[in-house]
Amino acid sequence: MSPFFKNKKNLTNPKANNQIELVLALRSAAIVIQLLLIFFVNLALAYELPWMPLFSVIVLELAFTFGSFIFYRNKSPISQPALLMQICADILFLTFLLFFSGGATNAFVSLLLIPIAIAAVTLTSTLLALVAFLAILSYSVLLWYLPMSVMHGNMQGHFIGMGINFLFSALVVALVVGKMARSINQRELAIAAYRENLLKQEQVTSLGVASAQVTHQLATPIGTVQLLADELQEDFPDNDIIKDIQSQLTRCRDSLDAFRAMVFDIKEQTIVATNVGDLLDDLLDNLRINYPEINVKLIAQQPTNTEVMADAALLPAILNLINNAIRATKVNNSNKITLISQIDTENWQFIIRDYGVGFTLEKLKKLGVKPVNSEHGLGMAVFLSHASLERLGGKLALTNHHQGGALVTLSLPVSK
Repeated sequence: MSPFFKNKKNLTNPKANNQIELVLALRSAAIVIQLLLIFFVNLALAYELPWMPLFSVIVLELAFTFGSFIFYRNKSPISQPALLMQICADILFLTFLLFFSGGATNAFVSLLLIPIAIAAVTLTSTLLALVAFLAILSYSVLLWYLPMSVMHGNMQGHFIGMGINFLFSALVVALVVGKMARSINQRELAIAAYRENLLKQEQVTSLGVASAQVTHQLATPIGTVQLLADELQEDFPDNDIIKDIQSQLTRCRDSLDAFRAMVFDIKEQTIVATNVGDLLDDLLDNLRINYPEINVKLIAQQPTNTEVMADAALLPAILNLINNAIRATKVNNSNKITLISQIDTENWQFIIRDYGVGFTLEKLKKLGVKPVNSEHGLGMAVFLSHASLERLGGKLALTNHHQGGALVTLSLPVSK
């Protein structure tokens, strides 16, 4: 006579798109079963159960099911509060059916444990405690309203023992099943996070292979252009344009050499303690050379001896983020960025603020997770920088400044 069999399959699969429809369909089937059981018990077994109260409860259950169908007809999969309401309603329906069919003496009274088991695998700990309390209270009410006619002999002690047994059973189901369900859920989340991280690492590896191939291909034409520039230098030793070409070629060679050294350090997993002050000096030197027109405001609030664990990819990762900020600033017809270096508890935070138009909500969801399309690039710099920081145990946060522009905050553990 229990309506709970209708919920178990659906509630243990909360990701089903047609969850609420399945709940209501199974509940409708359960109502039919309840009616058949009432007719069977009264007619075939000749038990004198009260027809009117039982049918009244079933009519209420039918009305609740129909109302739920109307309410959830165009809604997304069932939420936690809605699921709690369904479970609590089933407890109340079952309690009333048991009350009018023998109370605590009914052989089906142990079915009050089923909603606790369902709640243990579908609801939070707080909501689970609420369901368990309601089921125990329902059983206690059924015990309290037992007629005195059944208390002959030693039956009073027997029913007290049944109440204590139900209490311990309810606690065991709530604690054990709840703990197991949460352990499984945490394991699934860990597996999902591992798969996502593995996919990201595969993307980073693919980008690294492509970068190495491009770098190898660039070495030959750069060497050829260098030879041509040397010959022009001999023929026109005082030509300023040729000197500029020589300077740019030198930068290209230095970048290729730095890339090769960085790849080797990453391959060897070389991680050393790096002074934050020295890192900031390298960043400022790079910005002065590459972006002399940009007004860089640096606010350093950390001790001079602050160190972080870093590899060869950290400096390029930060430069990528700064380059993005400079491009966003230029697009908005500005020529300044703000850099903030500070210590937050046990982490070093480096905040980059540009004066552009900021991030859209869609970009905030995707940037750093995967390469995304943008008007000024593919979001590749943020993606690679995020991967480099994760490898060092750091984090990257993207937000918008309340006065305009974007904020990029990277955080790394302070070396001890």
